[in-house]
Amino acid sequence: MARTESAIGSSYQRGARGSFDRMHAVHQVGARFKGGLSGIDDEPVTLFEPPQGYSKDSVVLTFNVAAEHAGTRLDRFIQNRIPRLSRTRAQKIIRACACRRDGTKRLPSDLVRAGETVLLVRERFIEPDTPLDFDIVFQDEAVLAIDKPAGLPVHPSATYHKHTLSYLLKQRYESGGSRGPRIAHRLDRETSGIVICGCTKGDETRLKRAFEEHRVQKTYLAIVRGHLAEAQGSIAIPMMRIEEGLHLLMKVCDPPRGLEARTDYKVVERRSAHSLVELFPRTGRQHQLRVHMSAIGHPIVGDKLYGPEGEAPFMEYIDTGLTDQLVTRLGHWRHALHAHHIVFEHPRTGEPMALESPLPRDLVELWKRL
Repeated sequence: MARTESAIGSSYQRGARGSFDRMHAVHQVGARFKGGLSGIDDEPVTLFEPPQGYSKDSVVLTFNVAAEHAGTRLDRFIQNRIPRLSRTRAQKIIRACACRRDGTKRLPSDLVRAGETVLLVRERFIEPDTPLDFDIVFQDEAVLAIDKPAGLPVHPSATYHKHTLSYLLKQRYESGGSRGPRIAHRLDRETSGIVICGCTKGDETRLKRAFEEHRVQKTYLAIVRGHLAEAQGSIAIPMMRIEEGLHLLMKVCDPPRGLEARTDYKVVERRSAHSLVELFPRTGRQHQLRVHMSAIGHPIVGDKLYGPEGEAPFMEYIDTGLTDQLVTRLGHWRHALHAHHIVFEHPRTGEPMALESPLPRDLVELWKRL
């Protein structure tokens, strides 16, 4: 049953407590970073201390080698891990940035070993502007729940280092050798909403296990193109990475290929040529909600990868930044997806917890405009 606009205002819209100022300079988020390793915003990496012989201000990116990549040339491995990277560019990056823990240089022809960590070290760079403020939804000795603004990356990448949620948590909570909260799951940079953290290693481990075992119930809100034929339903279409092109892209496929993927949905309200929907991921595949909505002909507004033009807007975004013309074509500066509600067991007491993040102002205003 569709809800009225007033219901949306009371149930979903961010209240006065929300920090609207944190959405500053949203158009600048799309500005192209021209450093040599740009373009892996969705690739999680870990930060080490700079190796011997490097400036303490250097940025260290690490890539763990899985068993299936053992014996691969280093240039092929880096090309596989960084989307849109040619082999020639990968070789240049390796010669300039790849080293071992003792600071010795590596060659593109080096073979990687299963379980090793590949290091790329580069000088500090100017990061794109991002919102650096976030609200706390809930906090106790075991759990920290954050309302992440759109545009703030969760983990470090080649483009973002200090402008990430993980770094901000470290700065705010770690002192005197104490360990700060650790993020138990991920949201894409453009997705807003609830992020759950464990305050100790044990809490983090139990929370991550709950996510992996699908014992966490998540509800997202999305503004999609068109009117869904059914008021509610289920999308059960397997997914897999594409074989060629952007390595970060996923696609639907026919069984038995791909991984099982299921998304349930419910229409909240229809307006003009768009719908506001609740999405319930029953599996946790990369980009699952965006891929599934696109697959049934109702892509999420603002999606640069899975919208009506495919990945063309994303490539344009990389080349030119977020121009007014591109925003007009996309319908919004970011994909209109919000992690709205989450239910999980407290990692220490086992008691069920239900937390909620209201729809942020940019999506409320987008819905009103449609």
